[in-house]
Amino acid sequence: MSFLKHVWGDVERQFCTSISHGGLTFPGLLTVHQSQRLIRSIVTSMAVVFSYTACRQLSQMFAAIIFFHGSEYILAVGIHGKSNVTLKSLLISKNYVVAMIFSLLEYLIEYILFPGMKEHWWVSNWGLGMLIIGEIIRKMAIITAGRSFTHLIRVHHSEHHQLITNGIYRVVRHPGYCGFFIWSVGTQIMLCNPISTIAFALVVWRFFAQRIPYEEYFLRQFFGSQYEEYARRVPAGVPFIK
Repeated sequence: MSFLKHVWGDVERQFCTSISHGGLTFPGLLTVHQSQRLIRSIVTSMAVVFSYTACRQLSQMFAAIIFFHGSEYILAVGIHGKSNVTLKSLLISKNYVVAMIFSLLEYLIEYILFPGMKEHWWVSNWGLGMLIIGEIIRKMAIITAGRSFTHLIRVHHSEHHQLITNGIYRVVRHPGYCGFFIWSVGTQIMLCNPISTIAFALVVWRFFAQRIPYEEYFLRQFFGSQYEEYARRVPAGVPFIK
């Protein structure tokens, strides 16, 4: 980053000197001071991109997103067969893309205005740990459930749909949702994004607070008293949802 600033500093000085000595002034073009401010803003922006902190945190973020969605699709194809899987198994919606773009904008703005906020490595590493744990929990849920796991809620019972109560399902009823909740919040803690951390936690929790009762309505229809007993004994896995 210091090398980049040094190079662009030389460019700025030479550019401004040539304009000043040449006495060039053209209507509608930038003044010397405006040019200096423009160059400084470019240098600052590039310094953000090429700094160690930003490179590490953003690369971890992009790697986590690619692995999460890529593995979701691969597992779905492996379990259900390619003919039964669509791109919806990538779990990328319009709202999801907007949320991720907002989180990246928050990161860049805060890094430029308050760079010290992103240097709390114990916070960032805590988020990275949450991200990994959430990923493991979710993938354990998918692998354990096998053909009983789908990305869309089943509203009709099928012969392949069984009530899974072993493995990770002994601990929580909805480990897939639990894992995604931890993963999504962890991505924002890893980036040291205070606004997005709160926003992601609230939005994802609200989504599951609506989805879980709806899904469990059909599970009770499919499995009756067996699911009732299971639900009383095992927590949902998402905070404040019974």
